[in-house]
Amino acid sequence: MKTAIIASLVAGAAAFAPAANKPASTQLSASLSELDGGSSLPLPNFDPLKLAEQGSDETLRWYRAAELKHGRCAMVATVGYLTNAAGYHFPGQLSSDISFESLAAMSPPEAWAAVPIAGKAQILVTIFAAELISEGYQGTHYMKGGEYPTMVFPAIDFSGVSTETMERKRTSELNNGRLAQIAILSFISEHYIPGSVPALANNPGWH
Repeated sequence: MKTAIIASLVAGAAAFAPAANKPASTQLSASLSELDGGSSLPLPNFDPLKLAEQGSDETLRWYRAAELKHGRCAMVATVGYLTNAAGYHFPGQLSSDISFESLAAMSPPEAWAAVPIAGKAQILVTIFAAELISEGYQGTHYMKGGEYPTMVFPAIDFSGVSTETMERKRTSELNNGRLAQIAILSFISEHYIPGSVPALANNPGWH
């Protein structure tokens, strides 16, 4: 499914929106409650395995950065999957012998398999470049108190947004990302194990 494939490219290259910053120390003093965003009252932070208590402050910030990236990619993937399931696709050709329309008739795994090797390489190289840029070429690393991974192309300036608005947006982003991760995993589960997600059973968009 072509939209799902394009979503993979977009997710790696541009799915990194600005997030919060909070200085990290070398002592184990940070906690989930001190990270920006992440819980929506009246629900508290959910950490039954106590992962936030393992390692250093830098480890906790790494967990948050990983959650942000996975959530952002999952949101793009979910939108791509739903768009394709609704019958929408890009016009034209993906390559000289493969049209987006033909990919739209396939399941996401089949569509990915149909992409030429050169196309897959371009997607993976773009994702790799975005990772390099967001993981060390924007000043102080987030594990050392710098900014969390931000959007690569193009960068978005939120300097004029109020603190209250940014905090609300950060929490919304995290919660939406968590929901999107559940959604895309549900789509994949239903595709490979028909009936595993009752709400999607017998829906041709997931089989």
